Amino acid sequence: TAGYAIVALALVVFVQATNVYPQLLLGRLLFSVGGSAVSTMVTAVLPTVTGTAFNAKEYRASVSSELTITPERARSGRSIDVGPSRASPSARLSGFVGMCAGCGALVALVLFLPLAARFEKMGLSPSQAIQRSYYLVAVVSLVICLVCFIGLRDLPGEKGKSWSALWKTSHHSCNDEDDDEDEDDDDLYIHGPRLSYWKQLTTALTLGFRNRSIGLGYIGGFVARASSVGISLFIPLAVNHYYRVSGLCDEEHEPVPGSGLGDIKKACPRAYIVASILTGVSQLVALIAAPAFGYLTDKSRRYNFPLLFAALVGVVGYIIFAMLPNPLFERPDGNPGVFVVMALLGISQIGAIVCSLAVLSNGILRVSIDNETLRKIYEERRVRGDENDAEPDEGQSLLHGSVNQRLEQLSHLKGSIAGVYSLYGGAGILLLTKVGGLLFDILSAGTPFYIMAGFNGVLLVMGIACGALNHFRSSAGRTY
Repeated sequence: TAGYAIVALALVVFVQATNVYPQLLLGRLLFSVGGSAVSTMVTAVLPTVTGTAFNAKEYRASVSSELTITPERARSGRSIDVGPSRASPSARLSGFVGMCAGCGALVALVLFLPLAARFEKMGLSPSQAIQRSYYLVAVVSLVICLVCFIGLRDLPGEKGKSWSALWKTSHHSCNDEDDDEDEDDDDLYIHGPRLSYWKQLTTALTLGFRNRSIGLGYIGGFVARASSVGISLFIPLAVNHYYRVSGLCDEEHEPVPGSGLGDIKKACPRAYIVASILTGVSQLVALIAAPAFGYLTDKSRRYNFPLLFAALVGVVGYIIFAMLPNPLFERPDGNPGVFVVMALLGISQIGAIVCSLAVLSNGILRVSIDNETLRKIYEERRVRGDENDAEPDEGQSLLHGSVNQRLEQLSHLKGSIAGVYSLYGGAGILLLTKVGGLLFDILSAGTPFYIMAGFNGVLLVMGIACGALNHFRSSAGRTY
């Protein structure tokens, strides 16, 4: 809600600026704050709105063997039925999130972008037309702000949150009646001390190195955001570079320094058209493939095959594009096969976006449920220990150590984890734009795409490693 409100305010302030510095810059920075809040909270809300579909009591029998095998089961020799993983609504929902993101880009392209031209046709001056366009989009943002304010109320895990939590650490007793009521309303709530938000941020950072799913989600977010920039920025740049080097641009319309984007488009309109077609094909394929990736990710949560496939396609697609003699698709100089390459890039981009969101959400939900399971098992063992002093210390030590090792209070870290996810994405954007742009000028126009192939290669290797660890852990659990 705050993010969309800030976006609306920034859009209004942006067209009120009378100078570039500081007014226009501050307006743009304000918009960046709102945009970052919106994109981050989409990631944070995803596991929250789907968390109610998971019931800890139902899920407890199907979690990993590390959590389900208790000392009592081991002594009694009862079989452990790990069973298949419960279907994850967050994985499916992440596919629709990716599809809606693509639809949002189409709405901006088809409806919002031509607004200024339409207002000009109505008799307004160019400056007034631009102002009216910004005002209209600001109104849309306010409407979405109200929808979020109403639609996202009373989500699981929202109780007890306040501004004072930024600097205070609150405590909850597992014997309080209020906590028992909270437990009935929200199976994912974890009792015990609740960390301050600043501590949650550092915990979320270190969690990427301690939890495979969350760490893989972070890397996927890094690659996903870098892929978006690679397609939207460097492909048009590469096409424009080819046209200029080949002398295919109209030199009479060469833009002067400081000229607007319209003059640059007029300077080499054919390059602009070709780049728009190529990126359009990529985004169209991504839009179509988004729901499929969400569905497939739901079916392969242990090995993350859709994410591995997206990373592999990215490695192949970016290397082929970097090695193309030219980006043209019309013969005799061009090759229509470039559309296949662009489809591969679109698949890689949307696969990284959707699968990283799904992996991250599943990791958050899994850790939350696992810790709730551990807490209840520990309480059960403590009760049994009071009744039967045969082996109370062994059970307490085993389970209590597991709780400490896996960080008890993780169910309320969804926002902090989402923030770190976006932080990784921002790092991917900065690294690709700065290093890729520098090497584009120094080495060759294909260097940024080799960098993107390297990013996808790292994601592929990490995904394979996480899948192998999950496989061996599952096999060890069945053997035990």
